[in-house]
Amino acid sequence: MMRTACIRLKVTPEQVARLSALRTAYAEACNRLVPLVQAARCWNRVALHQLGYRSLRQETSLGAQLACNAIFSVCKAYRSQRALGRIPQDTPVPPLSFDRTSVHFDHRTYTLKGEAVSLNTLQGRLLMPMILGDHQRKILASGLPKEAELLFRRGRWFFNLVVESADSESVTSGPVMGVDVGENTLAATSTGRIWGGETLRHRRDQHLALRRRLQSNGSQSAIQRLRQVSGKERRRVKHVNHETSKAVLEEARRIGAATIVMEDLTHIRDRLRAGRRMRARLHRWAFRQLQGFVEYKARAIGISVVYVNPAYSSQTCSACGQLGTRRKHRFECSCGLRAHADLNASRNLARIGETAVSPRAVVNTPDVGCVACHASP
Repeated sequence: MMRTACIRLKVTPEQVARLSALRTAYAEACNRLVPLVQAARCWNRVALHQLGYRSLRQETSLGAQLACNAIFSVCKAYRSQRALGRIPQDTPVPPLSFDRTSVHFDHRTYTLKGEAVSLNTLQGRLLMPMILGDHQRKILASGLPKEAELLFRRGRWFFNLVVESADSESVTSGPVMGVDVGENTLAATSTGRIWGGETLRHRRDQHLALRRRLQSNGSQSAIQRLRQVSGKERRRVKHVNHETSKAVLEEARRIGAATIVMEDLTHIRDRLRAGRRMRARLHRWAFRQLQGFVEYKARAIGISVVYVNPAYSSQTCSACGQLGTRRKHRFECSCGLRAHADLNASRNLARIGETAVSPRAVVNTPDVGCVACHASP
């Protein structure tokens, strides 16, 4: 399992100047590679190395390994764009800007020395103390340090270090717990726990209205205010998702669950047809972040995670298997079941997940048509 420790660096003014020079040279090297990627339509690391390594060494001040890392950063960025469908086949490759990029480090360009880190810069090695808390120390002690990113954010330097640790011993037996995620209801488990999202959605709507007012104003003070509130909504959503995922895992441990089942919501925004306001709400819905938090925290304690096809999971009765009626948060079925719609969906996910065999597989939802329609005459 991979975990990232965000570590703040304690730097002197002289070290700040050297790190800034490194960051500028690294960004320049990445930007020099963009035309090569566009011309050759190439984001393979080996192929791009053959195309651009020599010119980087001749035209920039980066060392050999940092030049290789710049090639890696560019390829990683374009592969990500390709995976998101932003580089369609037979269309020109769009340019990417790396002016604010982080500096990638590997085991050849950094060394941990106790509670300090030695980084390879343009003028040789630079040793800086790390400001560690209990959380960072726990992550560093859990496994083997791998690659890292050097970031400059809000006047401070951070070293985001990836640590690889072994997964906990898997829970071999236990019940299956379904988890349904949503916008109005952040999460609902098949055990009956529900975490509402009304407060978070209200604050997000307030923040969106504030941004719109400031952007339409356009004054210098409005621009300064926009910078102050930048990232505030994202940090709040991330904090709430961390709290919710922690509570979900506590519920799973309480019942001794061996598997957690969630919906595979890949490309859900592309599948839905809605108005402008609804599209804006869906694009601010951080469902994948919440699912990711649940997944990595579950793996840390040995609980497997399965993603299933969510088709009809919100419309099917968890008691009799017939198609019922959903009106907002209320689900009703002709068999007499009346339940919270998301709670009913989570129970359907748990039932579907009981047939899953692979913790990474996407399991199709079985035919959930009306039982009476298929009964023998």
